[in-house]
Amino acid sequence: MSADRDRLVDLITEKVMEEIRRARAAADAPTAPAASSPATPPMPLAPSPSAGGASDAETHERMRLFSVSGARSPEETRTLHEAGAARVGATMGYCPASDGLASLIDHTMLKPDATKEEIEQLCREALQFCFASVCVNPNWVPLCASVLSGSGVKVCTVIGFPFGAHLPDVKSYEARRAVEQGADEVDMVINIGALKSKDYALVEQDIRGVVKGVGKDTIVKVILETSLLSRDEKIMGSSLAKAAGADFVKTSTGFAGGGATVDDIRLMRETVGPEIGVKASGGIRTPEDAQRMVAAGATRIGASASVKIVRGEAGAAQGY
Repeated sequence: MSADRDRLVDLITEKVMEEIRRARAAADAPTAPAASSPATPPMPLAPSPSAGGASDAETHERMRLFSVSGARSPEETRTLHEAGAARVGATMGYCPASDGLASLIDHTMLKPDATKEEIEQLCREALQFCFASVCVNPNWVPLCASVLSGSGVKVCTVIGFPFGAHLPDVKSYEARRAVEQGADEVDMVINIGALKSKDYALVEQDIRGVVKGVGKDTIVKVILETSLLSRDEKIMGSSLAKAAGADFVKTSTGFAGGGATVDDIRLMRETVGPEIGVKASGGIRTPEDAQRMVAAGATRIGASASVKIVRGEAGAAQGY
């Protein structure tokens, strides 16, 4: 029954898109000379607003009130909206607004005094704006997993946070428990002291333990805490994270001063190449901040001012 319903939804969506494309093509075509017996053109389901006129008002209004189900991409969503659809139903796991900066943002709340109400609001905002994930402390993972179940918004948590000084087996256990409770992604803090002491074997062991602990289906991001590192240490930390099997390298916890810089993002991207992601976090509060990081090579943004960023508003003076 479910498969039949999905096929029906696909068929309806395909027909709607076909009619919209046909209407647009007809509107864009040059006017043909009058003929003695003109053929009757096909009636479009919904005209493009740019081609509309008084004679199309009734059809356009019907389309405006019509809900279309089964959109599977941002392109389909935009086309249907431009044609006049008031609502577009998407398949599970696809968010109609997820084709801009929002889809790169981990909507973050890591303050120690966060309340249940604040975390629930964080999840509601993530659903509304289609953020990549919510990033929360481990104790909030079960709540977020419950609220966001089936939505396509991931649950991210932090491991060995914020100092990275936990024992490797403790970090591995913490990460594994977080996944068992519903985490899709984990952001672990590197052993900063070991990196600065040039104990590279311990750094690599620390990261690899988390990667193995969570399994191949969970994204692992490694926080370097770049404000505490030299250029060479940033290169070495990024290289070790990649060698240990991490999926991302990340700039900052937001708890050690400093934050993401364009130079650090560019250096990290140059170090790890295109094979893994780079997450910019710490001090990103405006759309311009986020866009600069993406231009430098970031593929994920960590921010607590996420809503202001996607709305194009001025960022808050403080925050992650």
